[in-house]
Amino acid sequence: MQKRKTSKDKSAYLFKRYIWLLDIIYNAKKISFEDINHKWQNATINYSNEELPLRTFHNHREAISQMFDIDILCNRKDGNKYFIEYESDLTKGKIRTWLLNSLSVNNIVNESHRLKERIIFENVPSGQMFLTPIIEAMRESLAINITYQKFEHNKAYTFEIQPYCVKIFKQRWYVVAFSPYKNDVLIYSLDRIKDVETTSNKFELLENFNGEEYFKDSFGIIVDNYLETEEILLKVFDEDVKYVETLPLHHSQKEVKKAIDYTIFSYKIKPTYDFIKEILSHGRYIEVLSPEGLRNEIKRILKEEYGRYI
Repeated sequence: MQKRKTSKDKSAYLFKRYIWLLDIIYNAKKISFEDINHKWQNATINYSNEELPLRTFHNHREAISQMFDIDILCNRKDGNKYFIEYESDLTKGKIRTWLLNSLSVNNIVNESHRLKERIIFENVPSGQMFLTPIIEAMRESLAINITYQKFEHNKAYTFEIQPYCVKIFKQRWYVVAFSPYKNDVLIYSLDRIKDVETTSNKFELLENFNGEEYFKDSFGIIVDNYLETEEILLKVFDEDVKYVETLPLHHSQKEVKKAIDYTIFSYKIKPTYDFIKEILSHGRYIEVLSPEGLRNEIKRILKEEYGRYI
């Protein structure tokens, strides 16, 4: 007996279709609807090999525009060919880069079964089930009820939140949302969500809320309003210099001094718990020069760790 598809399954499938369509048009540069339809009939995600109705295609175009701010236009003077508007600007937006670099690769792998065992991805379990309904609720400005269980709690609780934005950090998806109960903007990890139900309750974003600005002075996902943004100097040694140069720890990273065996970088950032963990993960290759408070905190943690081994 075939398992009945849930609304979450259908939403996830629609999301895959949007990415498939974006990928096809992006790689083709310009393409007719007839060619898109032909490719769709042979696509791996088209389980029944059905045709793509023109009306469905236009609905997908509209959804892509609303969800990702990417417009698919038609050049009627060039044989009704479809193309992505401002294609050269796509990689300037982080969501576009994520879509085209990550999901498009996934699309290629799905179309190339023989390569599946030779292309290895990091698993992001928290994005599999609830990311799509949360993004759809954001698009429609609808509150959602989530059943949420913190790692330190034995019981899950159900409550309403207003989803403002989503962010991925170290293989976990998070939703930033306003909690009417707490009267505050809070962050929830998707892998601690047990269920999501979209409500009919409309909401408006807090005035001037901006996701990038919200995390501007944070390293990862922790936004601590009790901490001040400080200038932090890190001395990075040996081969770790290249790692930090090519993948900055924070957007504020600046090179202060370069020597033969080390480089000093400065940051304008809050010394949050996840930033401290990142520093410690580099072991002896990173030294905190200032501020003194952060240097002492790192020293305290290292002494505590050392004590466990003696």
